Amino acid sequence: MTKSPLLAIALLAATATLAACSPGDQAASGHAAAEAPATSSAGLPEGHAAAGEQLATTCTACHGAQGNAPITPAYPKIGGQYSDYIAHSLQMYRSGQRGGSPTADIMAAQAKALTDQQIADLAAYFGAQPSQLRDLRGL
Repeated sequence: MTKSPLLAIALLAATATLAACSPGDQAASGHAAAEAPATSSAGLPEGHAAAGEQLATTCTACHGAQGNAPITPAYPKIGGQYSDYIAHSLQMYRSGQRGGSPTADIMAAQAKALTDQQIADLAAYFGAQPSQLRDLRGL
């Protein structure tokens, strides 16, 4: 295995850790000091599954009911996925850090309008759904 992929993974993990621990520029982010502290490694406010369920209609159009019945195998099952993974992914789509394929570009367009609270709520909702995720090792 080359050092390049390992270095990229290590840098990504370090960046995510630093971002989650850093208070950031509150004036630039629009967050007031009186707001509740972030509760995820993505630096987001606490998510509410009930609010996320109301927002999930757009998501379930492709990912299916509860995020577990994608309309095509190209779309992943997201029901039961770790909420922090969903939050980080949506943040990356929103910022343009994740894209470049037709499906990623669709996600980027969807995530662009989401607020931090909406991302947290969607992550809480899909993270609370029954999981149909499986490990593909050994197949």
